Amino acid sequence: MTAPSIRNVSEREARQVAEAAREQDWRKPSFAKELFLGRFRLDLIHPHPTPAVDDVRRGEKFLATLREFCEAEVDGARIEREGQIPDETVDGLKALGALGMKIDPKYGGLGLTQVYYNRALSLVGTASPAIGALLSAHQSIGVPQPLKMFGTKEQKETFLPRCARTDISAFLLTEPDVGSDPARLATTAAPDGTDYVLDGVKLWTTNGVVADLLVVMARVPASEGHKGGITAFVVEADSPGITVENRNAFMGLRGLENGVTRFHRVRVPAANRIGPEGAGLKIALTTLNTGRLSLPAMCVGSGKWCLKIAREWSGAREQWGRPVAKHEAVGAKISFIAATTFALEAVVDLSSQMADENRNDIRIEAALAKLYGSEMGWLMADELVQIRGGRGFETADSLAARGERGVPAEQMLRDMRINRIFEGSTEIMHLLIAREAVDAHLSVAGDLIDPDKTLADKGRAAAKAGGFYARWLPKLVAGPGQLPHTYQEFGKLSGHLRYVERTSRKLARSTFYAMSRWQGRMETKQGFLGRIVDIGAELFAMSAACVRAEYLRETGDHGREAQQLADVFCRQARIRVEELFGRLWTNTDELDRKVVSGVLDGSYAWLEEGIIDPSSDGPWIADATPGPSMTDNVRRPIR
Repeated sequence: MTAPSIRNVSEREARQVAEAAREQDWRKPSFAKELFLGRFRLDLIHPHPTPAVDDVRRGEKFLATLREFCEAEVDGARIEREGQIPDETVDGLKALGALGMKIDPKYGGLGLTQVYYNRALSLVGTASPAIGALLSAHQSIGVPQPLKMFGTKEQKETFLPRCARTDISAFLLTEPDVGSDPARLATTAAPDGTDYVLDGVKLWTTNGVVADLLVVMARVPASEGHKGGITAFVVEADSPGITVENRNAFMGLRGLENGVTRFHRVRVPAANRIGPEGAGLKIALTTLNTGRLSLPAMCVGSGKWCLKIAREWSGAREQWGRPVAKHEAVGAKISFIAATTFALEAVVDLSSQMADENRNDIRIEAALAKLYGSEMGWLMADELVQIRGGRGFETADSLAARGERGVPAEQMLRDMRINRIFEGSTEIMHLLIAREAVDAHLSVAGDLIDPDKTLADKGRAAAKAGGFYARWLPKLVAGPGQLPHTYQEFGKLSGHLRYVERTSRKLARSTFYAMSRWQGRMETKQGFLGRIVDIGAELFAMSAACVRAEYLRETGDHGREAQQLADVFCRQARIRVEELFGRLWTNTDELDRKVVSGVLDGSYAWLEEGIIDPSSDGPWIADATPGPSMTDNVRRPIR
């Protein structure tokens, strides 16, 4: 077997590639960015933004149609058993226009807002998470979104009508040895006349098995007339030289059409290139700014379902003479599910409405929603399984076979687990958000800690940083959160908003102290950065929950209950925040690093004795050497 095709890059080069792909400018205000800087800009999210009347009408009409279809035509249990979404179900979704929810009506789409697109995913995801994943991958990261933002007029006219009604799309970035480190990307797109020739292997291609159109990220070699770099292309999935070599199977999402795709001398017209050469990663990251909201939207749906099952089951099941919900140990779990579902819906709806209005920069908000939604969604599913006890571990089919309600709680747990990895793992999200959170610091002081900068550069940076911190640091000492009557319009929730204001300043002070202490080593302190981001996520969720509760109170729509849910969520969140602050400086991070070194050098190999490893033989990373495929093509287009 030949060695895997691996592009070796230095740590510095990897960072430079990632940094170059970032959006460097902040042209619009960002609530979350300000929050990390110790500035609680409540005015950016309150009063709660509201959708236009026509958007609501169209959105509600489609939701009603989609609900009717899901109830009558979607058999989630069948999809779970067979590991595949039936063709007739996909055809039905196409007929509804579900493939074109976010595509402009002039291209045959429905033109739904981000708010209603997310609500549709939340709804369909509870009927079948695999369908939710198919629709999300197609529209949030597949062909429609990057073309909407970066495509030419001709590209939009050519591909968007197909995506709106008939063609399923997929996004291909990951490779067998490339995940969140795109500098190692090995797939190439060599210029050849008016075409590019693609060679390489892509892994975990969600929708790739059934896709008609692909967005492919490939590296264009620099040459005369070609800037080169990672570039995005729209590729016809049936092009000669494309082989879907495997349909992957997973712990959950068993209907997911996810595979391994090989490109061997695949010709792609230059007209199918999205944006200029070298802009591929920036296009991908910009697309994800709002695309990431689809995943937490489906986590909201999961939370609502967990709450429904917990309510019905814990009221019917009795232990020691009363319903289990009346026992404090179980009741605490139900309260957590209810409060967290309310807050997560507040985060997603607020972020989505801001995306629709395009008045704020929501790149951090969307990333926080993805991070927070995936982590909290998993916890809620886990708590539901615990509430259900042995029945939570039993499959729905088994429960039904012995005469009980077939509740797929264990399936929910399996399906939810991937969300902590999809579209950026929790660990990667911590680093991405942390980078944006400290952007203001690096923009003024970055040259001070850059080893490649000259003394003159460092001198100029020192002067610039001195001016910035002279203005910024004094504002972190005191603020409106210390005044007892601030935010009184929020009633009993005003205390929580004062806490957020005070704590955002404390968070900014902690970040500044850490940068002063570690300077250039700050980026290696991933444990610290992760806790900083998690505190910010809790503060954002608290803010969103309070603003949503006040909005519902003003509109008379379950206002009292909303305030109660927001209050208990904020009290739960405050406990988590205080624990995270304590762990900023009191932790085992240094000891953990020493243990890891020992594990890797074999010092603890004796601890592994006395087991049998059932893993099969084979390399840890599959061979991805470019060349013709040696396997059958398992692509399965749905027509």
